[in-house]
Amino acid sequence: MNTTSLETFLALSKILNFTKASEALFVAQSTVTNRIAELEKELGQPLFVRSPRSLKLTEAGIKFIDYANRILALEKSAVTMLNTQDFPRENLHIGTTNTIYECHLRTPLLGYMQEHRDVNTKVTISHSMELLHALQDDLLDFAFTYIPLKKQGFTCQCFKKDELVLVCCSSDINYQKGITRKDLPKLNYLFCNFALQEVGLFIRQLFPDNYHFSFEIDNSTKLLDFVLAGLGYSFLPLSLVKKGIEDDRLRVIPLLDFDSPKINNYLTMKTGLEFPFYV
Repeated sequence: MNTTSLETFLALSKILNFTKASEALFVAQSTVTNRIAELEKELGQPLFVRSPRSLKLTEAGIKFIDYANRILALEKSAVTMLNTQDFPRENLHIGTTNTIYECHLRTPLLGYMQEHRDVNTKVTISHSMELLHALQDDLLDFAFTYIPLKKQGFTCQCFKKDELVLVCCSSDINYQKGITRKDLPKLNYLFCNFALQEVGLFIRQLFPDNYHFSFEIDNSTKLLDFVLAGLGYSFLPLSLVKKGIEDDRLRVIPLLDFDSPKINNYLTMKTGLEFPFYV
């Protein structure tokens, strides 16, 4: 299984068009077709469903995306390690979700790097499950996630607990006394697809099936700008919106007949390791 075929597969899985994928990869369309055919033969499973007008991933193809990314990342890590093994500097590779980075990691990491200029530090920002896979593949030293890893050989600890609060721009005078669950679908709700297990499920269950949100984004830190601009309401971690509340730019709307879940922030590492600074 060569990396060129994997890179071709990942490109095609995003573009879902053989012609456009070949243009993006600067190869002939027949080359893309042959690479995918060889990969499917090697795996013993079709990765795409082909029709005259569309191209879709099979269930096996969807599952294989994660493995292909991990194989390519392992190759890159091996090349880097073999070419820097005699370099005297210490290496630190941290994986984190974007929200945990912005809320809890960014400031202490800056302080650590200022005091330890002899350390090569690499930060990977991704989703929780991808980070835990990378940690188990030895691509990360430490992973900050919203999902715990319960596996022999790894230590997982909850280092922060956060609240999920419903916020809006401070100039919005609606629902000052609070909101009931049945009134939530009336809001101009700005949706973030939280990959936080029970938190994501909690938000989805507040709204009817197939509810159409006026705005969606997959990064809560980017969503904050739209709330501050007065474009709508959203559930966000308190640590993310605390400064906006203190500066009177944001307002928390009380929940009258229901409660929001707590958000656990986890730090996971191989058993025996210690994280080098306090967060």
